[in-house]
Amino acid sequence: MQEGVRLNKYLASCAVGSRRACDELIRSGRVEINGELCIKLATRITDGDHVRVDGKRVSPKEEIVIIFHKPRGFVCTRSDELGRQTIYDLLPPAMQSLHHVGRLDTDSEGMLILTNDGDLSQQLMHPSKSVEKEYLVTSNQAFENSHLDQFLAGVFTDEGKLKAKNIERISARRIKVILDHGAKRQIRVMFEALGYQVTKLLRVRIGSLWLGDLEPSRYAILNNKEIALLLGK
Repeated sequence: MQEGVRLNKYLASCAVGSRRACDELIRSGRVEINGELCIKLATRITDGDHVRVDGKRVSPKEEIVIIFHKPRGFVCTRSDELGRQTIYDLLPPAMQSLHHVGRLDTDSEGMLILTNDGDLSQQLMHPSKSVEKEYLVTSNQAFENSHLDQFLAGVFTDEGKLKAKNIERISARRIKVILDHGAKRQIRVMFEALGYQVTKLLRVRIGSLWLGDLEPSRYAILNNKEIALLLGK
């Protein structure tokens, strides 16, 4: 049995990024082990090795996954060139190093996952995993039934043909939308293509994990069972 941990897995445990992203760091010559440049992907790290990325020492971190209820008006970024408030303004210092998995645009709200686990981020974001995301969407006007059917069949937009996995009417102006692949601002783009404006967009579920009664601007640390639900297990 080989000793140690493969380098990309070690770097991912240091919250540097997903294993695939860490492979790129290694290939590009940004990783040093015990003071020596390392570009071999098969390298393994053992106790006592010193690893640096871009000259900065890295070490494994305790893996943390949180669910966060993003309120409207906050952007999903660490800093904003326009001076807008970010989700990190709402998180305590201990959570500032976490990366958001995907994003919700400024006017959207609801469930957001943040973590330092690069592998989990990759699993949740990779198209092959088809992780479902459920939204409650309110429009500026009542929906025509034919347009609801079109959401499932596909809506032609400047970004290409976009469609929902499932849709359900809740009221005249409110529907439930489920996506398993998401383009940037997909729901808003689809609505606009059919002549509607989204007045409220709330994400309530990722995988099999629900937002529940978590209040806006609040977060909760997930346990292993809840993390498995995220992946639909």
